Amino acid sequence: MDNNVIRFSVSLPEKLLVELDKKVNEQGYASRSEYTRDLIRERLVKDSWKEDDTEVIGVLTMIYTHHQNDLVDRILTIQHDAKIKIMCNTHVHIDHDNCLETIMIQGAVNEIKDFSQKIGGLKGVKFSKLVEAAVPAS
Repeated sequence: MDNNVIRFSVSLPEKLLVELDKKVNEQGYASRSEYTRDLIRERLVKDSWKEDDTEVIGVLTMIYTHHQNDLVDRILTIQHDAKIKIMCNTHVHIDHDNCLETIMIQGAVNEIKDFSQKIGGLKGVKFSKLVEAAVPAS
């Protein structure tokens, strides 16, 4: 980890600075710098998802009915055929009809998006959302 910290100045209109300080206080940040670093990291992660071949990580969350004909088998087939790394699966029975599943995944942006769309488009999947993540620079 690089511990070299470089200070630089940023000029802001007064109203924007007031809003910045409000967010810093509301969200419990120790300083403007900490909040600004998080904003920059968030933007870098978001930008990393713009390049199809960039290696990223994500979490696919879905809710589905396990009573749908062959749905669980189709989900498993898509996972086994995926061109991405499936790091972890968590499966929870919400009630008699519904399951919640999270899949932690790693791979190229285009492959992860393809994987997520295939699963999200299956009949019986009631909810599907991909959380896009990446490991930002410190």
